[in-house]
Amino acid sequence: MYCRNCGEKIPDDAKVCPKCGAKQVDDTPHTVFCKHCGAEIDADCIICPKCGKQVQEVKSAIPNIVINNANTNTNVNDNVVLGAIVKKCNKWVSFFLCLFFGYLGAHKFYEGRTGKGFLYLFTLGLFGIGWIYDTIVLLFKPNPY
Repeated sequence: MYCRNCGEKIPDDAKVCPKCGAKQVDDTPHTVFCKHCGAEIDADCIICPKCGKQVQEVKSAIPNIVINNANTNTNVNDNVVLGAIVKKCNKWVSFFLCLFFGYLGAHKFYEGRTGKGFLYLFTLGLFGIGWIYDTIVLLFKPNPY
């Protein structure tokens, strides 16, 4: 056997090179146990794949890394519809506008959806079908919506 470091011939059972002192046996553990759940994981793991908790510090050249595992985003924004900002509307105002002037799209203009308002205006409430549908749907919406 030859030394991994200096290339000198050494005995086969040597753990350290007698010439340069370099270790010849890789005795570093390849697996460790998670301190949170006890699962056997790879020694290089930073986050346990079984329980998802951090098991060791991040070793990086960038000193200010923040790991945030407390994500509370719900990805719901009631005020945006297709990229346009829409205001919160009173259910009953919208319902009565729809009931009496729905064929003209008055409730859509009130909601801030001017594109649909003009569509209802030029098609007389989508030929009456959209007008009836919106009147029924508005009854079951929360107030304000």
